[in-house]
Amino acid sequence: MTEKLLQYLWNYKVFKHFDFKDIEGQPVEIISFGKWNTNAGPDFLDAKIKIKDLVIAGHIELHVRASDWVFHNHSQDPNYQNIILHVVYENNVEISELLSKSVPTLELKNYIDPTLLWKYEKLINGTLFIPCENIFDSTKIPPGFHEANILKKLDEKSLELEASLENYKNNFEAVLFHSLAYSFGLKVNAHIFRQIAESIDFSIVNKIRQNESQLEALLFGISGWLDHPKDSRMMIWKREFEFLRKKFNIPNLTFHPKFLRLRPPNFPTLRLSQLADLYYRHQNLFSKIIKAKSMNDLYEVFAPVKASEYWDFHFNFGSVSKFQPKTLSRDFIELVILNTVLPFKYTYNKYHSEEITDEILELYRNSPAEKNTVISGWKKLGMKVENALESQSLIYHHKTSCEEKNCLNCSIGFKLLKESSNV
Repeated sequence: MTEKLLQYLWNYKVFKHFDFKDIEGQPVEIISFGKWNTNAGPDFLDAKIKIKDLVIAGHIELHVRASDWVFHNHSQDPNYQNIILHVVYENNVEISELLSKSVPTLELKNYIDPTLLWKYEKLINGTLFIPCENIFDSTKIPPGFHEANILKKLDEKSLELEASLENYKNNFEAVLFHSLAYSFGLKVNAHIFRQIAESIDFSIVNKIRQNESQLEALLFGISGWLDHPKDSRMMIWKREFEFLRKKFNIPNLTFHPKFLRLRPPNFPTLRLSQLADLYYRHQNLFSKIIKAKSMNDLYEVFAPVKASEYWDFHFNFGSVSKFQPKTLSRDFIELVILNTVLPFKYTYNKYHSEEITDEILELYRNSPAEKNTVISGWKKLGMKVENALESQSLIYHHKTSCEEKNCLNCSIGFKLLKESSNV
């Protein structure tokens, strides 16, 4: 038993019966269990009980053992002077202060189903794909589960974007550029690509975006790749970068993207060239993304994007390879749309007080489900994953609930813990 679990059981009233009696055998009627307080102070506020025909209003404090009252120094804390009930799992000692104030103590040990405690221990101490794997039932997924997860994820991402907007004086186009750069960097180079994008005043990008070669030169130069040219094309990029640096007084900052453990199609050379082509190809990129109403509209924005002609014969500078246009794969485009574009659209409309939640959710529904080890794990448990709304929901849930073993705040865990069936 943990205090968090005890609070959970009290809040959701998960007991075998409610004929409560305090440690002296007096009946205790819980008229109101109170409001769960996650801040400092008593665990449940504004509760109401009836004992000896007397109705009392105030706060309730919960502990695993009665002695925790002493260990937590509640006697000296003025926040605990209005306690009307001390709820414990095990009453191991008498608390003289509470006795002198006639504050009843309720021991819950015999009111809690032992099977529930066993289930909880199995969840917390397990090492499976998800803690509840051995008792998981895909038919028990509550209605609206996926939609709720997606909206939580969008709200979390929105907070990050709003912080960036505050730093960049509500310049949505600049923040979009930073976000897309992060996405193009994938896991290995995401943070480095964002640093590169944030080191450039977006007004410079706007001024040179009609010249794809200059935009590439700017990104390549800041990446430190042009110091020692290996061929004539690199010489051109080097001259263009030196010109831009002087013209726009660009700080002499260098960031170094990584190549290690990357497949050639994901080399940062190609991804930065493709990012440059995206902004060269769509002079009104921000407007197109905001106005897009379907996944097809968004896909058409990214589908034509490719690295410049130099990269048709290269993966890295100076090393010639077999001819292969370096376009964006459909999987990559879908990844960028799901993880960057849709959260950005959500934040933009939220910022402008425009309600498009249903529209955003529909865009997720109309995108295919991702394929990765997490989704494979859910499918083995009988989950049907038919679109990106479901796959993104399950990936988010696995990360925020299952990996963290946050079963008490999981709607699936709540249902499983309440059921009395055996594992």
